Amino acid sequence: MFRAAVRLSVSGVRSLARAGPGCQAPLASRCYSHGKQETDEEFDARWVTYFNKPDIDAWELRKGMNTLIGYDLVPEPKILEAALRACRRLDDMASAVRILEAVKHKAGPHKEIYPYLIQELQPTLDELGVSTPEELGIDKLFQISDGGDPEDGTLVLKCLPHIIHVIFNLAFIKFFCL
Repeated sequence: MFRAAVRLSVSGVRSLARAGPGCQAPLASRCYSHGKQETDEEFDARWVTYFNKPDIDAWELRKGMNTLIGYDLVPEPKILEAALRACRRLDDMASAVRILEAVKHKAGPHKEIYPYLIQELQPTLDELGVSTPEELGIDKLFQISDGGDPEDGTLVLKCLPHIIHVIFNLAFIKFFCL
């Protein structure tokens, strides 16, 4: 690769040296991407189609979400809606909540993105019976301990049995009994 770049740059310099004062020398350039660029609408349609496959299984759902979260973007609400519907078809409430957690984490410091997504997805969440991590109290499970070394960063679970019981009951009632 490096040799090719040196060869191109040397040949480019030679062509500049041979060119007369009135001549325009062509510059050496390469296009490494031969495929056509995908528009935002095509990207969204591709992922909605992926999650709307009727025979999607749990592995494909997780693989798709891992790939999607790996991109340098926050997925559009229509993609997330298709993914949540796939979770419902698979009766996989844990993955549905995990998708919402991943999107919240992906939004990062942009605090306005996650509330917007929840606002857009709220009718779908209500229809499918999926609770947000905030409704389940998952976002408050961990807190930094007050005792000990503050540099330690130890996470303490408070009232773990009670919290697990409440979350399980809420999730079971809302997700499976609708």
